[in-house]
Order: sequence, then C-alpha cells, then structure tokens
Amino acid sequence: MLNGDPIISYLIAWLGSFYILFVTITGQIKPVPSDMDFGDQLMRPLFLNQIIFAGYMCCTSIFYFLDVLGYVNFITPSQSYIADLNQLQLVAQCQRYYCLGHAAFVTGILLFMKYPIKHVYSIEKRDIANLLLTIALVSLPTSLLFRALPGLSQFYIQLSSLSFIAGTLALAFAIPMKKPGNTLICSILYISNVSAALLSGFKEPIIISVLVLGVFLYPTYKKVVLVIFVPAIFVLFMLLPTYNRIFREKAWSGETSTEDASEIAFDAVTAKAFSDDEDTSDWGFLTGRLSEIGMFTQFVASTPEKIDYYGFQIVEQAISVIIPRVFWPEKPSTEQMIMERVYNAGVINRQSIVSAKPPFIVDGYLSGGNIGVFLSLLIYGAAAQLISLKAEKLFGGYLLGAALIYSGLFQVLWRGISFEFVTNSVFWSFITMLIISRAFRSIGILKPI
Repeated sequence: MLNGDPIISYLIAWLGSFYILFVTITGQIKPVPSDMDFGDQLMRPLFLNQIIFAGYMCCTSIFYFLDVLGYVNFITPSQSYIADLNQLQLVAQCQRYYCLGHAAFVTGILLFMKYPIKHVYSIEKRDIANLLLTIALVSLPTSLLFRALPGLSQFYIQLSSLSFIAGTLALAFAIPMKKPGNTLICSILYISNVSAALLSGFKEPIIISVLVLGVFLYPTYKKVVLVIFVPAIFVLFMLLPTYNRIFREKAWSGETSTEDASEIAFDAVTAKAFSDDEDTSDWGFLTGRLSEIGMFTQFVASTPEKIDYYGFQIVEQAISVIIPRVFWPEKPSTEQMIMERVYNAGVINRQSIVSAKPPFIVDGYLSGGNIGVFLSLLIYGAAAQLISLKAEKLFGGYLLGAALIYSGLFQVLWRGISFEFVTNSVFWSFITMLIISRAFRSIGILKPI
C-alpha cells in the first residue's frame, strides 16, 4: 500500500521482520513448545535457526539502505546529496521480498512444530559429557579421511561441523560438571576450531563459534552469557571487518603466510581498537559483504524485465546435483550452473574471478517472483522443522537430536545459499544422519523404547 514512498516502504518491511521474530519467539502466533524450558531448546529451528537466517537475510540490509541515502559511517550526508530514487525503489522492493520470505519461512516452521515428540529410541544412561567428547574425537579424524577421498569432500564438511558442535556441547557440559580432563580436551578442540576459523579468512565461522558456545552455556549460566557473550558478538562485528580485510590482503595474495597474515591483522585490529581515526573500510563491509541486498537489487532489476523467470529450471538443476559424480562422470559443475544466472543478470562479468552466488531467497525470486519467494521459503522452513523433528525422534530427544545432529549436520539451513548447494547438502546430510543413527543403535548408544 505504501510502496510509492520507498523510505517508508523499506522501514515497514524491515521492522516487519523484527515483529515476526518477536511474535513467533514469544509464542503469540503458536505457543512455544512446553516440553522444555525456553533456554533449553534454543537449537530448535524456531529460535537460533530463525534468528541467524532472518537476521542475516532481512536485518543487515539497513546499512546498505543508509548508504543509498548518502550516509557513510552513520554521518549525515550533505544537503547537496541527491539519492538515487530508482535504487531506493529497488532496495525497498527487495526488503518487501525479504519480509515476505521471512513470513513464509517461519510459517513453514510453525505448521509442523508439534511437540512433545513420541520418541522411538532413548539414550542409554551414561555420562553424557564423555559421550559428546567421544563423538567429537571420532568425527574429526573421520572427516579428515573423507577430505582425502575424491568426490566425498562434502562429508568432510558435514562431519567436521558435527565434531565442532559435539566438542562445544561437551565443553558446555564439562564446565558445570567440574570435569577437568574433559574441560581441558574440549577447550583444546574449541580453541583449535576458533584458530582454524581465524585462518580461513571468513567471518561466519568465527561468529558461529562464539555464538554456539554462548547458546549451549545459556541454560546453566544465563547471566554470564548475557553479560559476556552478547557484548562479545557486537565486538566481533566491529573488529572482524578490519581483521578479515587485512588477513585477505596479506594471505590470499601470497604476500605472507597465513600465520604471519593473522598476526598482522591482529595488530591492525588492536591499533584500531585504541584509535579514534575514522575508518570507512568497515562501512564497506557493512554495506557490501554483511548484507547481500545490493546483489539482490541487481537480480530484481534484470528479472523479469530483461531475463524471464526461470520457472522450474533451478529446481531441476538442484535435484540433478544430488547425483554423485562417481555415477555421472559428465555431471556439470555446480559452481558454473549457479554462476550462469549471475552472469545473465549482469551482477559480475564473465571475465571476473569473483564468485557471487545468489542466496536462497534470490533463487526463489528468480524462479517465479512473489510466488517463487513464498513457496520456496515456505518449503525451506517446513524442511528445517521436519528434519529437526526427525532428528529428535531418531536420537532420543533434543540433546542428541536437535542440539547435536540437526545443528551439526544441517548448518546450511542456518543461512540459506543457492538452491543447488542447499538441496545437495541437505539430502546427503539426511543420509549421514540415518547412517549415524544406525551406528548409534548398533553400538548401544540408542535403545528402542
């Protein structure tokens, strides 16, 4: 109704996502599951999954919006500045798609959110802290084995993520149980994961490492988590852009080793923390890399005006990539299939070496506009919830089901990338989940009820 004014339209859609988060997490649309305390079920899709997915998709666009209005580092533009009205309209239109997608996503979750679950297996009575530590220690070398096998690298990603979640969860159990041996081993695993994240050059693994530990510790140490971990997340968002920028400049160019690049980046972050100098590079991170709405506007500008909707083409490609290359030697490159629609939309040119894969909601839009966004995100939310329910049913409840298996194997659902990558990852993660369930039953970790 108000799309004639792009500023008002954008703000209503942007605030709409915060409203959706509030009314769903507080149980005003559908009651929050009552089988567990609020803090003990944060790894279910309604909570952390929605906060990360919707927060990244819908809420981070505010910086790009301000940038289009002429703001830099939140400084008011000069009176002579004239905003690009066409770009403002596109930003507002994309934010409305974000709000629609968020509503559809959480609707899919709520439609299938049925608790308590009738379990078919129970966890054998044993020391849960030792069990989680064992899972972490076994899954880590197993993941490295898959990395060495041609065509099976995706299982490396799944199992290494599972090892991280298991180790972090084991640490959260070992600390209150005062198990010094477990705490030491889990701390070493956790620190090694954070170190690997720092040397990756990507911001997400670092933030996820801190966020997940805080979520796992929250039920036992609510005040400590709120006082320490919440501010820590904000500090990371303030300092990581500088660290990542310096690290990539030094390490990815081959100028220095990753260890030296990390040290230089740390020095730059320290200098920045104690400096009052204005740095506009962080603003570029907030407007360009933290939010993906700028890329979304380019897709919306070209489809369907210049390029028609793709219909079921992207869906068909997503199904085809599930087939392992060992059974289909001529299988097209997934990366090339995805990048083809990026090139067609003019987001980047074909000679560029930059990768700019569209997020899940963009593929929904490219498939069919409004209806494509609604249906794809509805299915996405429903799939997340149904998989989480299946995991809890197979693994004897929330702890091994949602907190460990769902969070460890299906982290791709926390953010939402291109159709092809999501479909392939979810399918094979589901197969991995069934295999692990069978293994747990065969060695007696899970017992039939």
